[in-house]
Amino acid sequence: MKPPAVRVMTAADDDLAVEIIVLAFAADPMARWTWPDAHQYVAAMPRLARALGSKAFSNRSAFCTDGRGGTALWLPPGVHPEEEELGAIVESTVEPALAAETAAIFEQMATYHPTEPHWYLPLIGVDPAHQGEGHGDALMAYALAQCDRDHAPAYLESSNPRNIPFYQRHGFEPIGAIQVGSSPTLVPMLRRSRKIG
Repeated sequence: MKPPAVRVMTAADDDLAVEIIVLAFAADPMARWTWPDAHQYVAAMPRLARALGSKAFSNRSAFCTDGRGGTALWLPPGVHPEEEELGAIVESTVEPALAAETAAIFEQMATYHPTEPHWYLPLIGVDPAHQGEGHGDALMAYALAQCDRDHAPAYLESSNPRNIPFYQRHGFEPIGAIQVGSSPTLVPMLRRSRKIG
């Protein structure tokens, strides 16, 4: 079967990307620990997706596959998520009992980011109706080719243990574990750039 083609998304595709992310993360352990109630999740996850990945659109590093099955929002070297908005989302959407733990998770995440210039993947997701069709592999291969052209490492945090083998297949290795209070474990992962040719 031919792998899905990948294209660069524009700002006009923002809603589509967010919708795919919301569907893809609906059963994600970390997302649903943060917002266990369906209403909370549906209200908060689009805001989180935009705070983490909206700069991908202006940097031409937001990608989707044919058929709109999957999306990946990458941040190139020197580009960072909307930190203030992330704090506002935690403050306004997370139950008070979990707010301190959630804030501590974000603080720990910051300590694992590489200090050298790197590509950061805050969000990648495939619509559950299209999982198993190669969308994730196509998205990852497309972006990692750019990382290798730039001779830059790639970094992400896996919020679901089921996805770790997928990331390892693409060259990512765990570099730690983030777990606070009652939270699930978030796994920071790094992939060194590879020589082309």
